[in-house]
Amino acid sequence: MKILHIDCSPHRASHSRALSAAIVAQLRAYAPDLDTTHRDLGAGLVPPVDAFYATALARRPSSGDGELPGTMQCSETLIREIEASDAIVIGTPVHNFTVPTTLKAWIDHVVRLDRPMAMGSAGKIGLRADRPVFTGIAAARGTLVSAIDRGRIEIMRDQPA
Repeated sequence: MKILHIDCSPHRASHSRALSAAIVAQLRAYAPDLDTTHRDLGAGLVPPVDAFYATALARRPSSGDGELPGTMQCSETLIREIEASDAIVIGTPVHNFTVPTTLKAWIDHVVRLDRPMAMGSAGKIGLRADRPVFTGIAAARGTLVSAIDRGRIEIMRDQPA
């Protein structure tokens, strides 16, 4: 089983990192041969989309177009990480009542027309197989939330600040 493990907090000792690590540990208990790819968004390694990205979206390149301009190459790398995974684990803090900009930048890169999704007469259509997504959310004042697979909340407890 292949896991894409994403951490979003800039703090190395954050509650969200601890929570996502605990989720990965639980998955490893069920699948000892777990193969994990770790993407540390908190380190600031995912750039915001740029003008090349916007221009490329307008002409809708495929992944086989050769050299991709600007941040399109980053987008392609991130999409391939998802495609290579069987499940995704995301650890994220809550910043100003929403996801941090690092996670938003990642979402901007991986939700791309004609790559992981397409538009049909009924709206958006996924082009990839579904996979479970486990999300560990650390909110203000140390509240930990673990939303497991499709939004069910499994753990919510207050932690000392």
